[in-house]
Amino acid sequence: MSRSVRIAAGVALLACALSACGGSKDSTVSGARDDLRIVTKKTTTETRPRMVEQCTTGTKWVKHTSTTKGKTHTWYTTEPTRTCRKVQQGTETYDRVVRLARWCVELDDVDGNTGRDDVWYEVDSATYTKAAAAAEGDKLAFTPQRAGC
Repeated sequence: MSRSVRIAAGVALLACALSACGGSKDSTVSGARDDLRIVTKKTTTETRPRMVEQCTTGTKWVKHTSTTKGKTHTWYTTEPTRTCRKVQQGTETYDRVVRLARWCVELDDVDGNTGRDDVWYEVDSATYTKAAAAAEGDKLAFTPQRAGC
């Protein structure tokens, strides 16, 4: 088998494998609205070091020289300096997010299959609002963020 035929076969095989694994990311589901659920955001209060900037000022002695007609003139000045660093000064409390909020919709008769009932999907807040406006049993179609809740 020639090299070009092997490369062509390999490319074709790779394309088939990728198309089989890929699948559509925009897989819309449809069904009758059954129930809704909001899993609220969960936070906890924690403490961390409170870091503040501490600066010190001072002066430094600077030497200046200039040469005119072969003569060097030297003079000195003091210039201000400032050095800053972060130091811990006590602690502060903050709210750490343990779990993000999730919006979920339960569908019956998913994709027209009467045997697939009570299937939960996690959706975004806009889709959840639309589902909340629909009555129970109304037909819905949306793209879930993930299956389950």
